[in-house]
Amino acid sequence: MRIESNEAASGMERRQLLRGALGTAVSASVGGPLRAQPRRPNIVLILADDMGFSDLGCYGSEISTPNLDGLARRGIRFTQFTNFARCCPTRAALMTGLYPHQAGLGHMWYALDKPVEAYQGYLNRRCVTIAEALRPGGYRTLMAGKWHLAGDHGKQRRQDRLPRSRGFDHYYGHLGGTANYFRPNLTPNGVVPQFLDDDEPIDPGSREGESYYTTDAFTSRAVKWIGEYGREERPFFLYAAYNAPHFPLHALPEDIAKHRGRYRQGWEEIRLARYRRMLDLGLFDRRVKLPPRDPRSPAWSDVKDKDAMDLRMAVYAAQIDRLDRGVGEILRKIREIGQEENTLVMFLSDNGGTAEHQDRTPHIQPGQPGSFHAYGLPWANVSNTPFGRYKHWVHEGGIATPMIASWPGVIRKTNTITHQPGHVIDIMATCLAAAGVPYPKEYGGSPIQPLEGRSLLPVFEGRSGLPERAVFWEHEGNRAVRRGKWKLVSYVSKAPEDRWELYDLEADRTELNDLAGRNPRVAAELRSLYEHWAKRCGVLGRTGLEAIVGSGRLVERL
Repeated sequence: MRIESNEAASGMERRQLLRGALGTAVSASVGGPLRAQPRRPNIVLILADDMGFSDLGCYGSEISTPNLDGLARRGIRFTQFTNFARCCPTRAALMTGLYPHQAGLGHMWYALDKPVEAYQGYLNRRCVTIAEALRPGGYRTLMAGKWHLAGDHGKQRRQDRLPRSRGFDHYYGHLGGTANYFRPNLTPNGVVPQFLDDDEPIDPGSREGESYYTTDAFTSRAVKWIGEYGREERPFFLYAAYNAPHFPLHALPEDIAKHRGRYRQGWEEIRLARYRRMLDLGLFDRRVKLPPRDPRSPAWSDVKDKDAMDLRMAVYAAQIDRLDRGVGEILRKIREIGQEENTLVMFLSDNGGTAEHQDRTPHIQPGQPGSFHAYGLPWANVSNTPFGRYKHWVHEGGIATPMIASWPGVIRKTNTITHQPGHVIDIMATCLAAAGVPYPKEYGGSPIQPLEGRSLLPVFEGRSGLPERAVFWEHEGNRAVRRGKWKLVSYVSKAPEDRWELYDLEADRTELNDLAGRNPRVAAELRSLYEHWAKRCGVLGRTGLEAIVGSGRLVERL
């Protein structure tokens, strides 16, 4: 049976058509996977790592990303989609539809000095992953890439925390947060990011030689699975979690050469050019102002070794270039098997560009297999154009992500830009709504927390915007709540007391004008909402977190 979704059908009618072809929804309590009815949509979720809001061509970048730009032309771009400012918390929210603290990843993946459920560092059993929810509904579940949800895997690898124990039929990738792109099990500080093929530990760089590169390897495995399983009657859910462009800066020589020299213009010029392209693309109203260059970033005219700075950004751009080509291979394979019309593809990043200083191998240039560098604060300021701050913070520079969705059978109004706010907790609800699979009340004998996110299908279908709601963030003591146009945000500083800032994101998306003093009632209402949420979700805040994380695990960030 072929489902036709057309302009004349209302959103409700379209969902009825989709679900009518699925047959009876399968309860998660049913033992074992059931064979799905034909035409249930495939779902492909692609995640970039540490990529800033403006790093794609379709979001204003000078970096060539034709495949993701093409995906945007065939679908929808979001301008107000947000993640959770850091790798682990975002992945926890993405996979479960809950806030990270509810899933056990309120901070990071490593073991704590004192056990606290909201900060245990791995997914708890009071949540389900997208894979665990979809598989009983008849889905083949596949993952390639970075997991980062298994706890302190370097000391003790627990089978029940691995992807295949959390709903995935097949897994290929690394469990930790950072990996050498050429030799994933080789790091300068001795930490081994466990690399698995299903459940078997492997050393792929050693096994496959100098030609190995993680981005290409993850793409190859994803394409292989689509070829193997994409023609089955049962649909597939594919999660491609790339480690690009997370540091270390590693790229293939020919990719670096393609971008070399472009960045000798300097970060001020590149940032301004991106901002202007964003306005021309219609991503922002022209009232949106570009903040001044971060004061911690030197003027380009004062930089002594401009060639070295050009190299850093050229390698970073090369990583994104190669990621885009990988996305292109996945999309071509979907077309090859005749499933483009019936496949929902979503792409986003786990946090903003990082200002972290990483130069562990000063004797080796960025890009080479044995090197370990990051691109640094000035270039991160460019990546996060037009916003301020970075990964770790919950200001817009830390949480704003490019989000692209394409589903030709449903998203009929293509090349669309939406200003509808969305949050990473919405991905689970969207996948389940698209699949017609219910969210379980219990799983494996354990009660499951209620879903926090909501489906984005009404946005995909071109109907009216979603109702207003409050959404929340907390990471390392950095806090925020947004309801409607208002955002209340606070960041940890070296001052004796941090304070709350209030922004009208309709008029001031780049958070330049703090209105807390002029709108004390709004600030008080939002702070009350935040405190209620924090208590409900077990959020400890900076002081409580310091007591359980242990020395050296929290870094003071200016």
